[in-house]
Amino acid sequence: MAREFKRSSRVASQMQKELAIILQQGVKDPRIGFVTVNDIELSKDLSSAKVYVTVLGSDEEGRKKNVKYLNDAVPYIRSEVGKRMRLRCVPYLKFLYDQSFENGMRVSELLMDDDQPSASEE
Repeated sequence: MAREFKRSSRVASQMQKELAIILQQGVKDPRIGFVTVNDIELSKDLSSAKVYVTVLGSDEEGRKKNVKYLNDAVPYIRSEVGKRMRLRCVPYLKFLYDQSFENGMRVSELLMDDDQPSASEE
């Protein structure tokens, strides 16, 4: 039996690819750093999308500013998505910072600390 995929997951996958290209080549705002699109959560009716991004090489303040600049550029980004994808209605985009990578690194560090024998055990 063939695996079934929801339309929203297929659209989200294609939108992730298109947004990566748009953010890399289309957005000319120098305030926006190197942004990676990690995940997109689309509503069932495809009317809104949460776009989870990470920003390379910036502190907490820089991340907040980059997400703010991306949200300010939503009208332009939506128009570019509309030109590249055949959708009846282009979803409203909301950019959010994805903290899963940082959380994973923190858990990894904690696990590495547990593996190290303490001075009292030696």
